[in-house]
Amino acid sequence: MKNSSDILIVGGGLNGPALALALAQTGHSVTVIDALPELALQDDGFDGRGYALALASKRLLDRIGVWQHVADQAQPMLEIKASDGHAGDGPAPFFIHFDHTEIEEGPMGYMVEDRFLRRAFLAAMKDEPLITMVNGRRVVAQAPDQTGVTVTLDDGAELRGRLLVGSDGRKSGTALRAGIKRSGWDYGQTALVCAIDHEKPHGGIAHQFFMPAGPLAILPLPGNRSSIVWSEKTETAAAIQALDDAGYIAALKPRFGDFLGEISLAGKRFTYPLNLTVANSFIADRLALIGDAAHGMHPIAGQGLNAGLRDVGALAEVLTEATRRGEDIGSSLVLERYQQWRRFDTATLALATDVFNKLFSNDNPLLRLGRDIGMGLAGALPGLRRGFMREAAGLTGDLPRLLQGKPI
Repeated sequence: MKNSSDILIVGGGLNGPALALALAQTGHSVTVIDALPELALQDDGFDGRGYALALASKRLLDRIGVWQHVADQAQPMLEIKASDGHAGDGPAPFFIHFDHTEIEEGPMGYMVEDRFLRRAFLAAMKDEPLITMVNGRRVVAQAPDQTGVTVTLDDGAELRGRLLVGSDGRKSGTALRAGIKRSGWDYGQTALVCAIDHEKPHGGIAHQFFMPAGPLAILPLPGNRSSIVWSEKTETAAAIQALDDAGYIAALKPRFGDFLGEISLAGKRFTYPLNLTVANSFIADRLALIGDAAHGMHPIAGQGLNAGLRDVGALAEVLTEATRRGEDIGSSLVLERYQQWRRFDTATLALATDVFNKLFSNDNPLLRLGRDIGMGLAGALPGLRRGFMREAAGLTGDLPRLLQGKPI
C-alpha cells in the first residue's frame, strides 16, 4: 500500500497540529486525523478557556508560524504572585512575587484563549501543502509492520505512514491499541474552570492562591477579564457546578477576594477531574506518544500544554535529524532517542506537581508554617527567585531547538 504521508498524527487538539507544522517545515508529509468536525474547531464564541503559555512555548509557536495569528489576542504575564491561606481570610503574610523585569528574556509567559489558538492552528495548517487534514473521523485499528503502519478509520478508509503519533489525550486510544499501560492515581479533586469580568485592571499579574481543598489560579486575559482554574474536592466541586450563576459567583467570592472589585461570570463553566496519568512507555512499534497521551498531570504548575509542546519540539528534532541521516524514522532506535529525551523530564515534572499539590492541599498547621516560611525565604533570595522564574518561563533543562527560538 502506498504511504498516505510520512507521519500520521491522531488527535487534532493543539499538540498534534503543532507537531504537524514543525515536521512539515522540515519536509515531512503529515496527515492529522481528528474526531471533531472542522466546524467545531472554528467556533469563535468566547467560552473562557485559556492556556498559560511559557515563554519557551511562545518561541516554538513563533517558529512554526502560529504566533503571528494570536499575538494580538495574547495577554503577557508580567508578574506572578503565589500565597497560602484560607478562603475569606486573605493571603498569608509570606508569599512569592515574581516580576518579569528580573530576567532578561521578557514576559515569563502569555495567556491565550483556546478559541484563538485552535483557529490559528487551522489557518497555519491550511497554508501548509505538506499537511493533510482528516476531520470527523475516528481511528478504529492500527497495524504496524516492518516498513510502516496502517490505520483504519471508522468509515473503512485506510491510511498508511512510516510512523504513527498518538496525540489523543489522557484516554488515548492510540496507546491502548498498542498495549501501552498507564500509571497514576486520582487526586479526589476537580478543577472548576471559567472566566470572569472584573471592575479593576489586573495589570498582567497572575495569582496562585493555595487553599486546603486545592489551589485557585487567577490568570489575566486581555481587558478586564481573567481565567479561573479553581481546584476543589470532587464532591464540593460538583455541588458548586450545580449552582446557578449567582450561586457560583457567591461561592467564588470569598476565595477570590475583592482586590479586582466586583466580579461576574463571562462565558461558560467547565469542570475537569484531576488525576496523574503517565504512559509506562512513550513509544511502541512505529508509534510515539505526545502531550496528554503520554502524560497528564495536575494543573497546579500550569505546565500541561507546555510539557506537550516540549514533546513536540523534541520529537520533531529527533525525526528531522534521523531523516537527514537517512534513517528509518519509525525505527525503534530513532524513537528510543525521543523517549530518553523526554521521559526523565516528564517524570520529574509529574513528581514535582504531585508533591506540590499534596504539600499545599491540606490544612496541617506544621506544614502550613513550613510552607509560609519556605515561600518567604524563596521570595527574599534573588538568585533562587530568578531560578524559579526561569523554570516558569520554560527556559531550563535540555530544551529542543524550537523552544530556544531556533530552527531545527
